Amino acid sequence: MSTYTSTLGGRTHRFDGLARLLAAASPERSGDRLAGLAAESAQARVAARWALADVPLARFLAEPVIPYEDDDVTRLIVDTHDAVAFAPVAGLTVGEFREWLLSDAADATALAALAPGLTPEMTAAVSKLMGNADLVAVARKVQVVTAFRSTIGLPGRLATRLQPNHPTDDPAGVAAALLDGLLLGSGDAVIGINPATDSPKAVRDLLELLDGVIQRYAIPTQSCVLSHVTTSIDLMAAGAPVDLVFQSIAGTQTANASFGVTLGLLDEAYEAARALGRGTVGSNALYFETGQGSALSADAHHGVDQQTVEARAYAVARRYEPLLVNTVVGFIGPEYLYDGRQILRAALEDHFCGKLLGLPMGLDICYTNHADADDDDIATMLTMLGVAGASFVICTPGGDDIMLNYQSASFHDVLYLREVLGLRPAPEFEAWLDGIGLLDEQGGIRPVAGTAHPLMALGKELAA
Repeated sequence: MSTYTSTLGGRTHRFDGLARLLAAASPERSGDRLAGLAAESAQARVAARWALADVPLARFLAEPVIPYEDDDVTRLIVDTHDAVAFAPVAGLTVGEFREWLLSDAADATALAALAPGLTPEMTAAVSKLMGNADLVAVARKVQVVTAFRSTIGLPGRLATRLQPNHPTDDPAGVAAALLDGLLLGSGDAVIGINPATDSPKAVRDLLELLDGVIQRYAIPTQSCVLSHVTTSIDLMAAGAPVDLVFQSIAGTQTANASFGVTLGLLDEAYEAARALGRGTVGSNALYFETGQGSALSADAHHGVDQQTVEARAYAVARRYEPLLVNTVVGFIGPEYLYDGRQILRAALEDHFCGKLLGLPMGLDICYTNHADADDDDIATMLTMLGVAGASFVICTPGGDDIMLNYQSASFHDVLYLREVLGLRPAPEFEAWLDGIGLLDEQGGIRPVAGTAHPLMALGKELAA
């Protein structure tokens, strides 16, 4: 283990190992404080950043933050590293890498070529030397395009996950939220339901409900019921209409084990989903959610700060060429991200690191009701992530998920963001909206009055 030092104000600060240095350099957050990993003072944090800036990027290949022999995520990161892709930046320090990322040389083509050569720890390290505006400026340059029945991540586009959750999976309740979202132009990334239960029958009922709507109205989107991956594997084998296979993942082997997941199990799900061939314009068939603090909450962080562990989850996701990845950035609670400021910082970090690693990053821009945050924080985060080029965001009716009991972006919030930033839905979905008369002359959503619109029959059908 290497020792890193930095002298600031006449005091020499010592950091034993890369993991300790990364933790001390991290912006303040309650989770690292809870884990006993945060810098002891603002001065120590600055000293750690000075030291981190001088660390060669290649050092992260020689000194894994979690030992190779102890963790399959570390083995995945090391064994799949692309040395040829890494070569253009292999001689840089973390500080020099920051300067390169902010330069004109780091354009979309260069960043796409570099992605397989970066490790999660490299991206986490450089993010700790960047301000919020830096994170936005670099992430905005990265383009990651994926496709299933709609194409996600194209320039000038912002997709949405329509989330019609219901506390009892009641079809009438799901129908009301689904209709609300479709009439407001939401759902081009996925129509995704968090089921109230993981029972195979309940999950299959929801899958068939969503598949029926998509087929009946010829909606160019994909459905997902966010059950455990083992449930999805069994349902695919039984012939259920599974579009996207979902799983929550984390950045260490032990954290993934707490979710009941192994890389071998994800390999099986990947092969099964691809074999179905249900996509029409692409074959990216997996959907992952992550979130800072998940490893710490399972006591599975191995002494690594929560943002670095979160970035390691993206190495897991990258292996499976997913259609969608999103960080549920404020959902885990104030024990890990205390207030709106910390949630915003985490959102920008996660989006930046995910895109640098080649992932189609979206976000659930959210907070729990016991966090020091409010709807103005949602608006700020949504605007900044729109500028940063997020692939998609999650939307709920009125910004309030009545099943999971947390606050997120609303369907109307995305209409605001598309309007002020000149963003449009996924092209296939946009054409569908136009075809059913929901787009106005400026490309916005046309208000629907009364029950004359064909989609209005959807609620009655599902309720029946």
